[in-house]
Amino acid sequence: MNPQNGVQPMHMIDIEKEIRQFLADKFLFGRGHELQGDTFLLGNVIDSVGALELLAFLQDRFGVSLDDEDMVPENFDSIGSIVAYLAKKMNGEAEARAGDR
Repeated sequence: MNPQNGVQPMHMIDIEKEIRQFLADKFLFGRGHELQGDTFLLGNVIDSVGALELLAFLQDRFGVSLDDEDMVPENFDSIGSIVAYLAKKMNGEAEARAGDR
């Protein structure tokens, strides 16, 4: 646990597993093994309503605020791109909190 902010750090592999599990449970009826890190999600696995559900899940589960300018397909079109986006976002928000001290 990080003593500065009381948040348990997550490893990217754990984040990927949670996203994969969410997608499998919500959209693939438990068949998450069919998803690869580069599987194109938008239009194939999830539709526009599913994208909103995914964004809500990411905000709630990982405690990030998603900015309008970040809402581009490149950040959310595959599990790999979501994990990369979250890593950047979580790192940036952690640095911002540290800078506020």
